[in-house]
Amino acid sequence: MGIFVFLPLVLPLTAWPIARLAEQHLHPRTATRLLAWVAGLMAVCSTLCLGLLVVVGTAQLPGNPLPDGWSDPEVRAAVPHDEIAGRASIPVLILVAAACGRTLWRHRRVRRRAWAALAGLPDSPVAVLPDEAPYAYALPGAAQRDGRIVVTTGMLSCLNSAERRALFAHERVHIAGRHHRYLLAVQLAARANPFLRPLRTAMSYAAERWADEEAARAVGSRKAVARAIGKAALVSQGTPGPTLAGFAEPGPVPRRVAALLGPAPVARVWPPVWTAAGLATWTAAGGTALSAMSSANSAVTLFFVLHAATPL
Repeated sequence: MGIFVFLPLVLPLTAWPIARLAEQHLHPRTATRLLAWVAGLMAVCSTLCLGLLVVVGTAQLPGNPLPDGWSDPEVRAAVPHDEIAGRASIPVLILVAAACGRTLWRHRRVRRRAWAALAGLPDSPVAVLPDEAPYAYALPGAAQRDGRIVVTTGMLSCLNSAERRALFAHERVHIAGRHHRYLLAVQLAARANPFLRPLRTAMSYAAERWADEEAARAVGSRKAVARAIGKAALVSQGTPGPTLAGFAEPGPVPRRVAALLGPAPVARVWPPVWTAAGLATWTAAGGTALSAMSSANSAVTLFFVLHAATPL
């Protein structure tokens, strides 16, 4: 294993240029999916790395519950161990588990409260809350229930009919595309490794842009969606309304409006490597593959060496 066991911990540093290139040059749908997979895989590899460090670094410590054969001199020679790194990895791994658990708990709590707020309202795809505060959000489905669009009377009173259609189309894309799952995956990844935090911001923006583009295609007018986004952001400024699954942020509204006033982005399955979009995609794929291979190599090596040293 050697120093390669540490590689998945630092490879997420590539998230900074990946996030920048992806949100600027990739189609929003592609960027959303790519960032979610990159963040998830790198977070898993990073957490696995911490687990390996705990096993390798504490196998020689007195009082550990591991088999005695793991302290054999041949095992110590075959598996490099570092007691300092092993001991330090224990509280870090506990913090990662606690942070991810808290994020999942918060996610479930926000959804439960959002669904509880709809109790007594007609069972329709759009739930209108009698609230003067202007806000709207997409509520993901739960159990056997389909997702719903939640909007207040305050928001509806600020928009005309065309802008309402654009708003509803935007929120429907969030529900149909299950954007809350992508957002939750990146949120958990950022908790597992702080180096992945840039992907969280880029992912939120890409998901909003994805919904913007699909809404523009559905209503047949990019300008109508741009007006709806701009007006909704203006009237809801400072309103502490809920957001998608409690995690999504609306993103830089001026950038979203400017993108809608320009030409529609071109969707490519896999962009050429010599373009900016291709550079983002191939960098993300390469960094993730390298992280996964380093983790897998370390895990397999550790498994076979310790398995041979474990008494039957």
